[in-house]
Parts: sequence; C-alpha cells; structure tokens
Amino acid sequence: MEQGLTRRYAALIAGSEPSAEAVAAARDGLLDFLASAVGGLDDGAYLKVRDTLLPQAGAPKASVIGQAQRVDAQTAALLNGTLGHALDYDDVQAGVRGHPSTVILPALLTAAEESGATAASFLGAYVVGVEAMAKLGRAMGSRHYETGFHNTATLGPVGAAAALGHLLRFEPDMLANALGIAATQAAGLRMQFATEVKPLHAGLAARAGVLAVQLARGGLQGNAAFLDGRLGFPAVLGLGGAAPERAVDGWGEPWEILNPGLAFKAYPCCGASHLPADAILDLIAEEGLRAEDIAEAVVTFPPGGDAALVVTEPRNGLDGRFSVEYVIAVALLDGRLGLAPFADRPLRDDVAALLPRIRRQIDHDAPSIGDAPAKRFARVDIRTGEGQWHSRTATRVRGAQDLRAKFLDAAASSGIAEVIPDLVAGMQDAKDLARLLSLLRRSPD
Repeated sequence: MEQGLTRRYAALIAGSEPSAEAVAAARDGLLDFLASAVGGLDDGAYLKVRDTLLPQAGAPKASVIGQAQRVDAQTAALLNGTLGHALDYDDVQAGVRGHPSTVILPALLTAAEESGATAASFLGAYVVGVEAMAKLGRAMGSRHYETGFHNTATLGPVGAAAALGHLLRFEPDMLANALGIAATQAAGLRMQFATEVKPLHAGLAARAGVLAVQLARGGLQGNAAFLDGRLGFPAVLGLGGAAPERAVDGWGEPWEILNPGLAFKAYPCCGASHLPADAILDLIAEEGLRAEDIAEAVVTFPPGGDAALVVTEPRNGLDGRFSVEYVIAVALLDGRLGLAPFADRPLRDDVAALLPRIRRQIDHDAPSIGDAPAKRFARVDIRTGEGQWHSRTATRVRGAQDLRAKFLDAAASSGIAEVIPDLVAGMQDAKDLARLLSLLRRSPD
C-alpha cells in the first residue's frame, strides 16, 4: 500500500540529528518531568494504579520512579507515565495541545537500561519524540481535541514509538511499521478530565509506544501507512479538520522543543487555568486585593479557551485542578497556588464560601484558540465591595521560573536525591544515565 507521507515522516525521525540547543532544552524538559513525577509519588490515583500493577509485573528490566523493584518495560512505562501526569504539573506544548514529556520520557526510560544508551542519545531521542508528537498534533488540526479526544493519549503512542525508534536506530521501514502499530492503539477521551483516570492516559500512551516498538522488533507486520489514505490516522481521527502534510513540514526548523518550546507549569493544575492564575496573582500583588474585599470575580476566555476546564462547581482539590473558579478562589485566599490545595481532599470551607462570587464567560467576538492559538488570552475582572473594578489580561503563560527549585520543592519529602538537577544538567554517557535511574529508584546500586 502507498505510504508516501508515512515513509517521509519515518525517515525524518530515523535521520534526525538534534541541535545542541535542542538537547539543552531537553535537559530542562527532563528535570521538569522528574519534578512532576516525584511530586506525585503520594497521589491517590497513582497509588491505586501502582498497587494494582506492581504485583503483576513481569521480568525486572526497567525502573519505576520511587520504587526499588524493577519491572517489565510495559509496566514501567505505564507507571512512570501515570506518575508524571498525576498532579497535572507536567509540561505542555502548543503543537501537541497536550503533554508530551510524560509520555515520551517514560517510554525512553524503559530502553535506557537494557540498550545501554548514553545520556546524550537519550536526550536526542527525546527531542525527536517531541518533534514527532507535535508535528502530528499540527497535522490533526483542532477538531480532534475539540470533539473530545485527549491529545496526550491519542498522539502519545506515536510520539513514544518515534522516540524509541530513534534511540534504537530503527531503519525507516521498521520504524513506519512501529508507528502504525502505535497509531492503531490511539485512545483517550476528555470526558475523563477531573477524574483519577486522566493521568492514566499518559501511562497508557507510553505503554502503547513501548508495545509497538517491541512488536515491530519481534517481526509483527501491520499496515505501516498510518498517515496516508482515507483510512489513515489524520483522515479518521482528524474529523475533517486534518492537514496531513503538516506532519513533515518544517521538520526541525526550528525544533518544536525550542519553538514554541515546552511550557513548564508554575502551578499543579490544568494549563488552561494558568493565564487567569497569572492575572489574579498579579492583581493580588499589585492591588493588595484580599478575598474578603471581593464582591465579584469574572474570568473571560476566547472561544475554546476553557475547554479543558470542565469543572465549574468543584467538590475537592482534584476537581480544582480543572476549575478556574477554584483556582481564582485559592489564589485570593492563599496568595499563591501551591501543591496542597490540589490534593484529592474535600473542599475547604473558605473556598466553598468564595466560589459563588466567581464566574467565567466567553468573549464570542474574539477568535477561537483553534483558529488563532497565538491570540489566546484570559482576562480577570475583580469588583470590590466598594464598587471598584480591577482588571488584568494575560496573553502569555509565565510558567515555572526555576526548574531546580521546582524539583527540590517536589522532592522535599520523597527521599529522592538533591544531586539530580546537577546530574541532569551535565549527564553525557551511559554511566550518567544509569546513575540517574539508580537515584530515582532510591537504590544504592
């Protein structure tokens, strides 16, 4: 069967040589992922997944963050992927319209030990995985997400298989076959947002990528033309909005990990709430606003800007990760947005009392974020009890300013070594990567 576009995509993945600048950005992405994963070690949803799967795990070949026990590669990918997304504290990327690192890095970690990969080749494969996942996201268009698919889950198997195929030096034909096996496993619905299943999406996608590569290496042959034809991935799941050629356009010029780059979260909640979070925290700092002063707070989005914020009446901190109303309330009450308010605990009384004064609205005169993602914004308008209005508009997420501090904060109670940020910043060879895995297992070997 004709597979022209798929073949070009696979050849680009196999032949990529990321720039030094892109690899430097990958070090930041790895540290941010590790901060998110270490911070989630006590998350209730992750613990349920871990405690279900660890007793069933197979051959001890791959590491699980925070566990001395090695497990089979598929289980390791699923657990580490779920863990990295447990707090919704992991990075986002505009081309993906989702979370690339928490899928790609867990898949790569499964191969790091068995293959003896160097740290440099591991980081290069990560760059290529982000490129492949983001380019596929651009090819899919906006209808895929807006109709109800979760891009992290649906694009993730391909991104993970692409990264692994690059690391393991697959030839384009074998790689195309692996990508086809990955693509046919694509699944994940946004209806699971604000539930314990959402982080599992990342783990399932990472596992799907690992399985696809394993099966391709084992000789299983499928239809490799997953980007081509009327039954291809973009045609079927793009829902009429796909532009398949975007999967190869501008490959590495610049690398997606550099432009638009990875957005690192300053707050452990859905990325769609970060623009209003920045705006309200600025208002608090500049205007001295307090919760008791607030008569009304209105958050305005462009069409589609709050699509992921599926909770308007949160019942607990887990709901709060996907509720802009909750985010505004906690910011006004605490003056910050730390980890604790987003734990899966009952709604605080002071938050419950403030929520009725907070609402959202859509500016239907603004372009939708699907049509014009660069024009995304959020405006927060506050009316005090004295009738005064205060307003801030945010158009660019501020993000985490210090990834070392983010990691150390997340790792404070975990027992994970404080040397990890320096190790990630300078690692080059296979011994460095093996040491990182040993530290993440909290193991002396």
